[in-house]
Amino acid sequence: MMEVSLGQKQKHHEFTLLSFSLLPSSSSPSCSSAVACFSTECGATKLQFHQKSESAEVVHVDISTAQLFKLGPVKSVCISESSEGNRMVKSYSRGITLRFRTEDESKAFHCAFEQWKSKAVDASAGACLENGKVVTSKSKFDSKVEAASAKMYFHYYGQLLHQQNMLQDYVRTGTYYAAVIENRTDFIGRVVVDVGAGSGILSLFAAQAGAKHVYAVEASEMAEYAQKLIAGNPSLAQRITVIKGKVEEVELPEKADILISEPMGTLLVNERMLESYVIARDRFLVPKGKMFPTIGRIHMAPFSDEYLYVEVANKALFWQQQNYFGVDLTSLYGSAFQGYFSQPVVDAFDPRLLVSPAISHTIDFTSVKEEELYEIDIPLSFIASGGTRVHGLACWFDVLFNGSTVQRWLTTAPGSPTTHWYQLRCILSQPIYVMAGQEITGRFHMVAHNAQSYTIYLTMSAKMYGAGADQGGILQTSSCKFDLKEPYYRMSQPQAYTWSQDQQPHQLGHAQVGFPSRCCRTFQPRLLEPTKEKREGYVESYEGNYLLGDLGRKE
Repeated sequence: MMEVSLGQKQKHHEFTLLSFSLLPSSSSPSCSSAVACFSTECGATKLQFHQKSESAEVVHVDISTAQLFKLGPVKSVCISESSEGNRMVKSYSRGITLRFRTEDESKAFHCAFEQWKSKAVDASAGACLENGKVVTSKSKFDSKVEAASAKMYFHYYGQLLHQQNMLQDYVRTGTYYAAVIENRTDFIGRVVVDVGAGSGILSLFAAQAGAKHVYAVEASEMAEYAQKLIAGNPSLAQRITVIKGKVEEVELPEKADILISEPMGTLLVNERMLESYVIARDRFLVPKGKMFPTIGRIHMAPFSDEYLYVEVANKALFWQQQNYFGVDLTSLYGSAFQGYFSQPVVDAFDPRLLVSPAISHTIDFTSVKEEELYEIDIPLSFIASGGTRVHGLACWFDVLFNGSTVQRWLTTAPGSPTTHWYQLRCILSQPIYVMAGQEITGRFHMVAHNAQSYTIYLTMSAKMYGAGADQGGILQTSSCKFDLKEPYYRMSQPQAYTWSQDQQPHQLGHAQVGFPSRCCRTFQPRLLEPTKEKREGYVESYEGNYLLGDLGRKE
């Protein structure tokens, strides 16, 4: 007869056996009845056998690796791994003979064994947490990201000095703070999930704004630092729970009313954390819940920068040496030249270098599908504002915090206070020539790869100009391929500048890009020598002074 008892944290299924004995055993099976007990406690599944006497020894079986075989209508054998209790001792197989009172009870036990074993296998793939369970079986994240990239990524963000780099970006941090605090009505009494919490700063902001509870999900070792930082703020700590794990894998005890995150990388999409943000939305957010940020936009415009082009091209001159310690290097010059032009340039540039107004591509985080981020294809169309050589495409991004009270923008546009993202430029190895009013067309195609970044395919063309231009036709085309994960962090910076009275910042394009109310137009950052990780494509270091009144932009 099977007995079942259910509790809040554990569940038991018990079967009464006629007897059981260990193999090999020379003794006869005990005449007293025995008990087989399946149980679950805090996610751990157990199988135990013992005689129905108080002093009887309990035999434990690892059900996740055990196998059950029928020897007859009422007789079975359970084979499991065992050891002498020392992890250094190699495990061996152990057999337990089971005798049932009836054939029906034997069938019921075999059925229950398979069900509980399935649960055990699932449970052994995860770890029990105070507020949920981390499943470590191969997740969607693991299936699309190579292990070496993920290891470097989490190691990088697990270090305090890199978190400090981001915290000291006062435009970034201040805009997040303003977006949260100015929209208290969205947070008061609400459940918040901080996706990729890092140091936990955004979780603390949400708690300051009156959140009912915040779940700070962080996969790197930074989770331990976040726990310590939050504990150091006891008035807020009681409403924040740190959960170490990937958002693709953790389980939370309740749904979220709001997601908050800083998922933006270089060019918005680098590091592919936007996908994790979208997965968190699908897994945790209630219908019509809010996301901070809500949308992101990538802005693009052609630029002309002769100095930058020459600087990059000159890097390959080393390979034109015909007698380098007696070695002719020139056979590698072409490959080196193309290699340098495959690196996007990350720096802060003067917006007067832009050749035409910008266009933009919008990603709505509340509705975009994860798969739509695997490949982003943007058609390009510009009208040149003057005759010049076009050296490539300049890009930057902004994100909107669509609060119920205040809509606030965080922008990385050229001419706005510089952030640790700077701007990005893709340089054509073969520039194109344009005249004022001439149309520039092309394609900006980004394809995600398993190193948590994108391969960029850029094509820019100058269309026919003047009489007969309406007939179409391309005068000149240039294409390049770039790896967004391997940018060139440029140390030289443009000089401080101011707009003349007759000069308008039309190069930035539509009003949507615009400047904050008091743009620091004379702001000039000083970049520090990058760390090894920075050169490998992660967070940048910088120093600079900002006007706190310029943090973000209201709409």
